Amino acid sequence: MLTHVLIGDEGRTIELGWKDGSRTRFHAMWLRDNALDDKTRSAGNGQRLITILDIPAETKIGAASIKGGALEVSFVPEQKTVSFPAAWLRANAYDRNAARQAGWTGEDTVRWTKATMQNSVPRAGYPAASRDRAVLRQWLSAVKAYGFAVMDDLPAESGALCKVSDLFGYIRETNYGRWFEVRAEVNPSNLAYTNLGLQAHTDNPYRDPVPTLQILSCIENTVEGGESSVVDGFAVAAALQAENPEGFRLLSSCPARFEYAGSSGVRLQAKRPMIELGPDGELICIRFNNRSLAPTVDVPFASMEAYYAAYRRFAELIEDPSFEVTFKLEAGQAFIVDNTRVMHARKAFSGTGKRWLQGCYADKDGLLSTLAAIEHGFKEAAE
Repeated sequence: MLTHVLIGDEGRTIELGWKDGSRTRFHAMWLRDNALDDKTRSAGNGQRLITILDIPAETKIGAASIKGGALEVSFVPEQKTVSFPAAWLRANAYDRNAARQAGWTGEDTVRWTKATMQNSVPRAGYPAASRDRAVLRQWLSAVKAYGFAVMDDLPAESGALCKVSDLFGYIRETNYGRWFEVRAEVNPSNLAYTNLGLQAHTDNPYRDPVPTLQILSCIENTVEGGESSVVDGFAVAAALQAENPEGFRLLSSCPARFEYAGSSGVRLQAKRPMIELGPDGELICIRFNNRSLAPTVDVPFASMEAYYAAYRRFAELIEDPSFEVTFKLEAGQAFIVDNTRVMHARKAFSGTGKRWLQGCYADKDGLLSTLAAIEHGFKEAAE
């Protein structure tokens, strides 16, 4: 609840007081640019109807008051009055005192280890998720928070993984096709198609942008071994940063190079750090795949030894069983991973029996959009 309003800096800023005693400041230009009236934003989709050049450079706050719990502001020289809901102002406040440490993540991101996740793997049944928005919401929320989830009760048939992506978005087709087979092959073009174990990794780091979601669906699995495992790359990165801040800095500031040329007519290359931070230090992506790592040539000579020591330690932590959550997919089960965060691996399996999985890629923006739309619908219904 707003308690007071104070215009400052000759109308260029405003200070708001709240019932809990806190205070937040906003700039006049920011408020005008983010005005919620129907002349500034489309009532249908919220898109801006004006550009920054349509706002006078000398915009200031001429008057401000609290009316009906909302902030009412009059801008000059436009002589335009706009109302801002208190909850909206609170949610979009940018006046922060504490600087964030590099590697921070938002409150919606929950880092995990084997100890916290092995016995509580998030999962849902496909029939329930496909007909009940509450079940789907919970499953999508788990993917957002933890970076992975399992789905049960899918048809044990080719192409069933498309049913998972259809719940929230679309398949991202690549040179591997709309989906790809994951089973033992003779003379495979990719190590994923053998019965060898695979180190925990993220997929396709040689693409820019990388596929942000991967789905793996099991059609048949009667082999000994072949368990799937997942590792929270954000949790591992935090552990590395805690014990070796300089190593974290090197892996997050120096780019690695990745490449793939296993198929005729395909030569994929990307240059990105193994640990990627946003401009404000937010941890946004992990790229880790020893099979696709090209020669590292973007690290200064004086730092290369320390860079490789950090890379080795990062790999050791990724291999540490305390970070690994393991499960065996049965026919009709699938799991999804946030490919910008969670690494997945596979244990070796025997040559007897059959193991047939199919994989595909999708994009996280579709999942987050569907989740936000469901949550918005629930909120409206509650109101």
